[in-house]
Order: sequence, then C-alpha cells, then structure tokens
Amino acid sequence: MPGDNAARVFRFGVFEANEAAGELRKHGVRIKLHSQPFKVLLLLLERPMGIVTREEMRQRLWGTETFVDFDHGLNTAVNKIREALGDSAAVPRYVETISGKGYRFLAPVTADSDPGNHISPAPEPPAATELSTGTFLTTPDELPAASRMLVRTLLLLVQMMYLAFYIGALANLAEIDEIFLETRLPYSGAVMSILVTTAAVLIPVRLFIVVAVALDFQNLPSKFSRLFPVLLILDLVWAVSPFLLIHHINTGLALGLSAPLVYLPFAQRSLVLMYSRRA
Repeated sequence: MPGDNAARVFRFGVFEANEAAGELRKHGVRIKLHSQPFKVLLLLLERPMGIVTREEMRQRLWGTETFVDFDHGLNTAVNKIREALGDSAAVPRYVETISGKGYRFLAPVTADSDPGNHISPAPEPPAATELSTGTFLTTPDELPAASRMLVRTLLLLVQMMYLAFYIGALANLAEIDEIFLETRLPYSGAVMSILVTTAAVLIPVRLFIVVAVALDFQNLPSKFSRLFPVLLILDLVWAVSPFLLIHHINTGLALGLSAPLVYLPFAQRSLVLMYSRRA
C-alpha cells in the first residue's frame, strides 16, 4: 500500500479499521482479525460501493509470482472478515459477493489520517447514521442490502398509503363526526380539530417525500432526520385511523390494522437509511 496512506483510519457503522496499527475495532474494542483478511478488508474499504475484482486482490496482496492456492486463501480471508463483522454471505450488510467478478463493500465508509496512531474508542458515525435517535432503533449496519429501486418503490408506497388516509378522512368528516357522537367520545370537538389539522399539515410533508424519492433527492435522509421525531408522534396518532372505518369493519379488524401502523414509522425510517446508501 502507498506510504502516504499508512495512517488511514476507516470508519463504518460501529467499526473502525486502523491501517497503521493493523487493527479492527468495534465500539473501541479490538476484534481479532489476522493480517491477510485485514488487508483484504482495507482494499474493500478503499472503494465502498465499488467492485474489487479477485484479480486485483491477487495482484495487490498475493503478487503475480505467488504459487499459493489463491482462491482458497481469498475465500478464507473473506469468511474471516464476515465472521469479524457479524456478516452473512446470504444476506450481506457489509461484504457482498459479486458472482464471477469479486466483492463489494456495501456500508458507507469515512476515512481520515491518524498521525498519532490513536484509535478512537467511540468513532463518529458516517452521515447515513444521522437518523439514529436511540440505541433501540435500527442502525444502518444492521440493515440488509436491497436494490435501490425496491427501496424507492416501498418508500413511495408508504407515502401514498398515508396520503390515502388523510384525504379519505377529510372527505368523510360527517361520517367521522357521527362515529364520535355514537361512541360518546370525550372532547370530540378537540379530537376532530386535531384530525383535520394534522391531516392538513401532513399532506404537504408526504408530497415532499414523494417528490424527493421520485427525483432521487440526495439530501432526503438529512431532511427526514429532522422531520422524524415529530413525524413519529403524528404517525403513531394516525395508527388508530382504522377505527374511523368502524361503520364498515368490526373492532377486532380495526385493532388488527392498527398494530402494523404502529410499526410502520420505524419501517419507513429503515427504508430512508437504506435509501441513503448511494449506488
């Protein structure tokens, strides 16, 4: 490897790879990884989202005059990397096998120089982790790889579903008011005001996300990260919207439909994190 890169430190998710020290750490704790697998990992970290061919790895790490079983050595090295990262070949989060070509590193990576050869015990996460608002929420390194088209399609479907809820409710205010009267809902006037206000506010928010996804807006993850805390509260309120259909469905079905709607805001957040992985 070039000498001027000897002090690079690569960070991805909760991991940190220090090139000069030859160490891989997770949350500041060193993970055992032998020299050759570590060198293979560095090659992949140099080119995140790009394909590193097997031939390139052979020339850079094993040399053209090497007579060892290269294929076996490389396969073993990649398996060791996946074991250290807690990754899987079947559902990769970090190292993806590109059949007939080589390998690709999937997670966002940041790199900087570390002249003091110091390993930070708590590395700064990459930009794609901006949406991580608590340890109980999914982090980018925990998410599987998926095609960008699939992620964008699912995001658009989620927004269209919410838009259908808001517009449907506003179109049937008289029926909803009747439901409130029949159930003798306390403060029904205030609840109706909340319903109308939140729907009116959320419609343009959803339209913004639709346009951003449709146009492949690069700054959507950072914008969404600022919206998420408020959007989460409003989405959880709207999770009870199936009960507005109580004239058409029974209480059990309404409750059953509300349960996945409670989870949906978190699923949407995961999709935005996956969206932040640039192809």
